Order: sequence, then C-alpha cells, then structure tokens
Amino acid sequence: MSGQRNGNNRLLAINNYFYRRGGAEAVFFDHMKMFGDIGWDVVPFAMEHEDNEPSPWSDYFVSEIEYGRRTNLLRKVVQAASVIYSREAQRNIDRLIRSARPSIAHAHNVYHHLSPAIFSTLKQAGIPVVMTAHDLKLACPSYKMLREGAVCEDCRGGHVYNVLRHRCIKGEVTLSAVVLAETLVHRALGLYRNQVDRIVVPSKFYVGKLVEWGWPRERMVHIPNFVDVEDYSDQWTEGGYFVFAGRLAPEKGLETLIRAAASSRQRLVIAGTGPEEAMLRALVEQTGADVTFAGYLSGQALHRLIGEARALVLPSEWYENAPISVLEAYALGRPVIGASIGGIPEMIREGETGMTAKPGDADDLARALTGMAALPSSERAARGASGRRWVASEFSAAAYRDRTLDLYASLGAGEGRRR
Repeated sequence: MSGQRNGNNRLLAINNYFYRRGGAEAVFFDHMKMFGDIGWDVVPFAMEHEDNEPSPWSDYFVSEIEYGRRTNLLRKVVQAASVIYSREAQRNIDRLIRSARPSIAHAHNVYHHLSPAIFSTLKQAGIPVVMTAHDLKLACPSYKMLREGAVCEDCRGGHVYNVLRHRCIKGEVTLSAVVLAETLVHRALGLYRNQVDRIVVPSKFYVGKLVEWGWPRERMVHIPNFVDVEDYSDQWTEGGYFVFAGRLAPEKGLETLIRAAASSRQRLVIAGTGPEEAMLRALVEQTGADVTFAGYLSGQALHRLIGEARALVLPSEWYENAPISVLEAYALGRPVIGASIGGIPEMIREGETGMTAKPGDADDLARALTGMAALPSSERAARGASGRRWVASEFSAAAYRDRTLDLYASLGAGEGRRR
C-alpha cells in the first residue's frame, strides 16, 4: 500500500479538544486515524475535558479552560495568563516529549487553551513543527476577520489594537483585552512565525490572504481537506427541496438564504442549531418562506437529508476556509450552490459541480436556486457525480496522506510516499 509505514515514526498530534467538537476536530481525528492505519505511532496532546475520547496519554493533557463558565477572580486571572502563555502546557509537553520522542509534531487549534508556548518547547527539543491553519488566527486576533456580521480587515498592517477598540471577542472589553495581550505577546516572541516550520493551509484563498497579511509564501503548504467517498453512498432518490446543514450563526448567511427561498418559492430544509434559530424562525413567518427546521442531525440521518436534496446550499458571508460540507455533498452525489467568498468558489466548478452566488445578495441567490431547480433531475445528478469524481481524485484520503507524508519527509520525518 502507498505510504506504508514500519512503526518507527511517531506523530505528536496536537489540538485543544480531544473529542469531535467541530470541523477542525474532525480533521484532527481523521488525520490521527489515517497515520495510525499506515503504521505510525500516534501520540495525542490536548486539554482535559469531560467529553474527551479515552487515551493512554491523557495524563499529559493540560487543565481545562472553558470560557463563559462562572468562576472567581483569581481563577479568571490564572486562565487569562494561560490563554496568553501556558506554562503548564509547556511543562506537560516537555514531559511527553521525553517519554514519547516524536518524529514530528502536527498542531491544529492551540490558541486560547494550549497556547503556542508549546511550539518553543518543541523547537528546543529539535522536533519539526507543522500547524494546520483551520482559520485566520495567524492574521486576525479574533480569528474570523468578521465584525458585526461583516468581513473586517481593520487589524491588517499590525493595527491589532482594533480587537479591543471594536470589542471583537463576544462584545466584551475584558475578553477582547486578553486577546489583544495574547496577540502582542505571541507576535513579540515569534511563537508562530519563528517556531513553526510549515503552515498547512487547506484553501488557496487562505494562502493568498495570509500572504497579504505578511506571511511568507514559502512557509505555507496547500493541502486540501479530504473525505473518503467509500464512506458515502450516492444512491438516493431526489426530493423537492434544497438543504443547508451547519451552525445557525450570523456569518452563515441564513437570513439571506431564507429571503432567497421565499422570493424563488423554493422549499428549504435547515439542519442545525445555533444562536440565530429564533430570529430565523421569525423571519420564515414574516416572509412566508417554505422552510423546515430539522434540528441537529448527524451520521446517516444527515447523509440522507443531503443525499435526497436538489443541492446543498452554503450561503456564507465570511471568509470560509475549505468547508468539508462541500466535499461531503459531492461524495453523496449532490451538487452545491455556494457563496463566492473565501475558499468556497475554488471548491465549485461552475456549471459542472454546482453554482455560485454573490454573498449577502438574496436576489442573486434566488437566481441560483431557481436555475438549479429548473434543471432536469438527471442534470443535477450528473453534476453531483462530477463532484464525487473530483473528490475521489483531488480531495481523497490518499491524496491528503501522500501530500502530508511528503511534507513530513521534507522536514526529516519519514521518507514520504512510495512512488
């Protein structure tokens, strides 16, 4: 098998959370399983949490920090210090390094919890460090380049004081001040810029955006996210609806989608929960849109809902990175309508695997919905099948594994893929 390992290589896999909390965690766990399956020893490092998966290495995990919980002032001060620079994480990862001696470390999300202080410890131990940029934290202190529901790049050029000025973190002065301090300390110490050898970036858009904000292109490696099409059936009977699946949050563009569904008279099913749900339900009543709220779905139930839809709709109004939901829709044999923002357009072949619409433009999204609905069901199936073939070649587990093995080999860990 391509990339087969002999067990002498050891991967230190790092992420704040050790349970499937979101998209970054899905990549983290799938990455660990993939490398375990090809013979690498995989050692995790994360934060303690009641929802964590079991691990023989959990004694090395750091104490939990969970925001929003009521706690005393001293505890808040200790947590704020750990957000900025976690000495505990440094001590624990130092013990873990001495015990496990990893060949390479691959970090995912570490900010606010583990903190990038661990990178200097890894560097001092001579361990190559790779980090996947799941969001824009390397550029934007609040990580989304989003403020009050709109794209914001005010911190570009080093003007990071704007995170406090605009109260970007949950609208709170205290939290925003902590994140400003965090950003200033991390940049002064070069914890990301000088201690991380390579940044894995899943979208070409994020590569370009990080370069715009001053990151050297040669430090970045574009490796797209992946799904294994063998895990997804494409044998579905199409229903007469479009589907959105995800968190009901302001940046997801759901208000625009509901208005577009109303004006185009298209049936829509929304799967997910989140802070916008009550407002969105009220909007449905107000507009008379034909919308069903399916609640949170996962596994086979979610696959069926997407698989039987006319198309998945992703109406985002922020800089999405490389949403796995697009790949999953293709794997299920369905086309995608996506907003032309962030990394979404590079994942849609216009007229071949789906359609794009202007972000935040209900009329243009209604045009796309109407256009997709007007196609014969056989044409929608053909576009979904084209997406599935694209995933099987460019966004496959094998492609991700080989690209990652080559990256590790370039840093002295393993010998790359077998050609």
